[in-house]
Parts: sequence; structure tokens; C-alpha cells
Amino acid sequence: MHRLSSHYALRRFRFASLGILLMVLCLPVAAGFFVNGLLLKDVALLRIAGLVLLGSVFLKALTYIISGRLKCPLCMAAPLRKLGCIKHKSAGTFFGSHQMEVAVCVLFKDKFRCPYCGETTGMQVRERRRQPE
Repeated sequence: MHRLSSHYALRRFRFASLGILLMVLCLPVAAGFFVNGLLLKDVALLRIAGLVLLGSVFLKALTYIISGRLKCPLCMAAPLRKLGCIKHKSAGTFFGSHQMEVAVCVLFKDKFRCPYCGETTGMQVRERRRQPE
């Protein structure tokens, strides 16, 4: 099992994974507020739906920026981004998305399988070897 190179990368993986999951959860919530606002003719609910959608767009942009610098330690591909590369034969999906699978595994299993190379990476920082003096 491979490990990440720094604590900074570890925090970024967790933050980007949380952002992806929250972004996916924002869309049904906004749709519920929107439909409820239309049925009840309540302008406040429509404003809340708009704010939730605006927050989802902001979260998408922030997650896109953060996930671009995250790399698999072996193949150096960005596992939380949709690249045009061919996926590994054992790459799993969650609700039809490889990125969702990686995000769920990072947050709940504390490791993930890269969808591009298929290798497992633990959410741990590798120990640095000290050079003899």
C-alpha cells in the first residue's frame, strides 16, 4: 500500500473529498426547496434554493482547484478529477462515478484505490528516511 508524501496532501484529499460529497448532497436539497417553494408560492424558499445552488457552484469551483494538485503517489494522475484516461479494470464506482468512489473511500475507509492505476493508497504520511551525517 502506498502512502502520501505530506500532511498537507492528506488534508487536501480529505477536504476535496468532503467537498465532492457535499456538492452532490446540495443538488437534491436545492431541488426540494425549489419544488416546495413553487408549490407553496413562498419566495423565501425559492431564495434558499438559489443560495444552496450558488453554494454548490462555489463548492464545485473550490473542489476543482483543490483536487487538481492531488496526485496518486504511483501513477501521478489526479484521482479526484475526471480525466480522459482509461480506467483500470478493477476501478469501482459509487453512483456511477469514479470520483465519488474515491471520495467515499477517503472519508470512510481511510484509503482509496486509484481509478487509473488500480493501486491502493492509505491516508497516511510516509516516513522520511534521514540521511546519515
